[in-house]
Amino acid sequence: MYLSSLINRIYNKSLHDLSADKILISCLNANSFNIIQKDKLFQSALQKSHIILPDGIAIVFASRFLTGTKLKKISGHELFFHEMEQLNKTKGKGFFLGSCESTNSLIRKAAAKEYPNIVTDSYSPPFKQEFNHEDNQRMINAVNTFNPDVLFIGMTQPKQEKWAAVHFDNLHTKRICCIGAVFDFYAGTKKRAPEWLINIGLEWFYRLIKEPKRLWKRYIFGNPKFIAFILKEKLKIVGLQLKQEQFNIL
Repeated sequence: MYLSSLINRIYNKSLHDLSADKILISCLNANSFNIIQKDKLFQSALQKSHIILPDGIAIVFASRFLTGTKLKKISGHELFFHEMEQLNKTKGKGFFLGSCESTNSLIRKAAAKEYPNIVTDSYSPPFKQEFNHEDNQRMINAVNTFNPDVLFIGMTQPKQEKWAAVHFDNLHTKRICCIGAVFDFYAGTKKRAPEWLINIGLEWFYRLIKEPKRLWKRYIFGNPKFIAFILKEKLKIVGLQLKQEQFNIL
């Protein structure tokens, strides 16, 4: 019952309560859980994450349905702005790893305007499915030379989580945040869903309309697949509960 054990680890506090220790923060949504089923390295990366955020209405629903726990959705977008506000207060340093240089340039420009107390830098890794040793070393060196308080990684799931988990011990930073598409949203290269759609749990529908070619499989097939996982998990839980009740009676 991996889904239940993973959901039991979902963060259920305020972002203000995050540990001051070095931590890796990942986000979980329906699509990422579907990927986990076939990608054991991604599953391992999430297990190594210190914080897993409920980034999606599907995870909030699954938690309540399976465990009775009421979660508050916390997206990578919210995590990003929280961390930037904290860095601005403390005059900290933020590093952006991922995306292309033109997007990173827009991010740095926007950050300089909105958060003038933050020192920022970025590095754009080569656009490829897998990085070689030299690629990884350049990325690590870029981060460590800057020595940021917060490292934001935007290389899409599951690449960003796997990379962060593997290289966690070698990265000189206090916090690693895997935030994916937030790079594009903040840079303005992609538009996020209106607030009212986000509030009613339909951000996924907005993204599907905007990028049907890229996202139709994720949502048209992925969402029903996730629901099937939840129902199967619930049946297992109910079955175990019935067995336990019968054992107690005996």
